[in-house]
Amino acid sequence: MKKAIIILTAMLFAACGNKDTRSGGITGSVLPDPDYDTFFTSERLRMDLVMAGNAETQHIYLSGLACESVWAGPKGNLIDPFDYGEYRYRAFTPDGQLIFSRGLSPLFPEWRSTEQANKVDMAMTQTVWMPFPKDSIHLSIEGRNSRTKVFETLLEFDVNPEDKLIARTPLIMPEAIQENGPMKDKVDLLFVPEGYSAEEMDLFREKARQFTEYLFQYKPYCDRREDFNIWMTVSPSQESGVDIPHHDIWRNTLCQSGFYTFYIDRYLTIQDHTALARAVASAPFDALFVIANDTKYGGGGFYNSYAMGTSDHRLSHEVFIHEFGHSFAGLADEYYDSEVAYSNDYYPNGIEPWEPNITNMTEFESKWKDMIAPETVTPTPNDSSYMNAVGLFEGAGYQTYGVYRPYFECRMKNNTASNFCPVCQRAISRMIDFYCGK
Repeated sequence: MKKAIIILTAMLFAACGNKDTRSGGITGSVLPDPDYDTFFTSERLRMDLVMAGNAETQHIYLSGLACESVWAGPKGNLIDPFDYGEYRYRAFTPDGQLIFSRGLSPLFPEWRSTEQANKVDMAMTQTVWMPFPKDSIHLSIEGRNSRTKVFETLLEFDVNPEDKLIARTPLIMPEAIQENGPMKDKVDLLFVPEGYSAEEMDLFREKARQFTEYLFQYKPYCDRREDFNIWMTVSPSQESGVDIPHHDIWRNTLCQSGFYTFYIDRYLTIQDHTALARAVASAPFDALFVIANDTKYGGGGFYNSYAMGTSDHRLSHEVFIHEFGHSFAGLADEYYDSEVAYSNDYYPNGIEPWEPNITNMTEFESKWKDMIAPETVTPTPNDSSYMNAVGLFEGAGYQTYGVYRPYFECRMKNNTASNFCPVCQRAISRMIDFYCGK
């Protein structure tokens, strides 16, 4: 009954949505750098959502709220400067001051670009987090219009921190792999086990440490190791492995993950995001990576949500680096010749992609134009004579023509590239700075 009341209330707010929020949505002054201690406690607010719709329409409903552990994020960068993601959520004071915002890009908008979304409605869960408010706040959750990519309000609701129906979750600190300082000044990466039984927890610990060392072999991470705290939560699954539906393999696991997302063999995801949210409810974090106990090739990554990959394929470490690029820094796929489920208008003509490492030239000034040397030809030929030049190489974002990437080879293009390109390195460094309050 409690959830039903919350959902009904959210639906009433959602019915008033779908307005253009480019100018702020809610009138009132905007705080460029709100004082954390004025507005927030040390805890974390969790908002469980249901995203539903099809290729043409979408709705968001609230299914629950919780007060969780410690807010691990920065206390000096409460307003998101990046404008990344297919969605954003923003918190306002009752008089309209913007005090918090974040973007995200979960699995659901990808599904909306598939052929299946033209034939059937579907719902997926998603959880978002922010600092826990000291006083009542107004939340606005907005999604980009699929044609114009302009943010439109999909759900609005108020949060009263004294509400007795807000669930409370105690803090249980995860195990540290490396701890370099206060969480508010560091990127706190949490490794989560998926498909590891209680007897396999030591195996998971070993894998998490291996993934940690692999992360810091690559620029810019290797130069910024002191800016990271690395943690691991040791919650077991009932069974080992993950679901592989097209092989008739089904497992009872912590996060209920599975391959064959959108009927793609290698696409490993968690379609019920609240399962992951429950698994990390007691642990502080900025970023999540789920290590799945399997030998199969695959993974997935979603900006400001989570990334995951398998533990024991020969390319598992490479997949980790790539997928974490999606989830942590908002980097786009730069490949264009592999099987994907998205339709050809995933990046509509005339609409600049929000990801920092691809462009269709609509707003190239905001991307990496400043990093291209005057002598570099643009568009840049796709041949090895330009292998070490930042340029404008056609073919990216699942499209052979009309979408461009900055480098001949990069870890966001394939698993054999020696490193991230300079443009992706800059984007990652900027995100590290953001989480470290720099």
